[in-house]
Amino acid sequence: MKVSIVGSGKVGVATALFLIEKKVADIVLIDIVKDWAEGNALDIIQASPIRRYDVDIKGYSDIKEVEGSDVVVITAGKPRLPGMSREDLLKDNAKIIRAVSEDIAKYAPNAIIIMVTNPLDIMAYLTLKVTGFALRRVIGMAGILDSTRFRYFIASELGISPKNVTALVLGGHGDLMVPLPRYSTVHGIPISYLLPRETTEKLIERTRKGGGEIVGYLKTGSAYWSTGSSVAEMVECIIRDRKRIIPCSAYLRGEYGIDGLFVGVPIKIGRNGVEDIIELSLNTDEKKALHTSAERVREVIERLEAENLI
Repeated sequence: MKVSIVGSGKVGVATALFLIEKKVADIVLIDIVKDWAEGNALDIIQASPIRRYDVDIKGYSDIKEVEGSDVVVITAGKPRLPGMSREDLLKDNAKIIRAVSEDIAKYAPNAIIIMVTNPLDIMAYLTLKVTGFALRRVIGMAGILDSTRFRYFIASELGISPKNVTALVLGGHGDLMVPLPRYSTVHGIPISYLLPRETTEKLIERTRKGGGEIVGYLKTGSAYWSTGSSVAEMVECIIRDRKRIIPCSAYLRGEYGIDGLFVGVPIKIGRNGVEDIIELSLNTDEKKALHTSAERVREVIERLEAENLI
């Protein structure tokens, strides 16, 4: 099996490192900066005698090397800096993603695409339109990272192992994401039994601002270790046909009352990409929050379409 990662910045390299240690596929790193992907790939593969992985990784500056890929991960684009929202990256990254998507459609027409570039839900929509791929073959990495952050914040607050915590975050990958405490548990116990409502609300707000908090510390970039681990988890589910249910950004056609948008929802992910969309029963407030998040995504897409960027 072959996985290509387009964009060898910190997110791309972190994804490659987490993925190669899963030993699921050979990896190709691609970056337009000459020798950058080559150097990172060589550095990672030289750790193989100690880390005991025997899959291969190579770096290239030519996107033609995605040819034959089973999965293509797109991390190319400009990172978020302090004071920037994900939407501030819109126009520059739209141009980059359009070009990358055209090349993937040309050289890897049978691949499943995982979109990581921000603003993620909009870039996934753009890639779908440019490639013409089946809906199930374009997936955004969103809810899995947001839910992972929520899980860690809950565990940290309770002073317990994160392994005991499950959590669910829906909606767009932005400040209007929708963490669902009603569907979040500690070893099956709803967090409402363990945390006061005021504390839960603080954790929800920290989850929504989780990426920005890291950007504020790093100054010159955004999160990459947590992002890379989330992407690697998705890739493993596809390559090994795990059929796990995890929250990802998927194209909706009426589910949750939303049509024609990529929005974070629980999906069954396996060898065919999005194999099923799990539609949960939401209360009035949860449904309203999800639709508000989705409408923000729609507004941005309409702006891009008006400027002929999609």
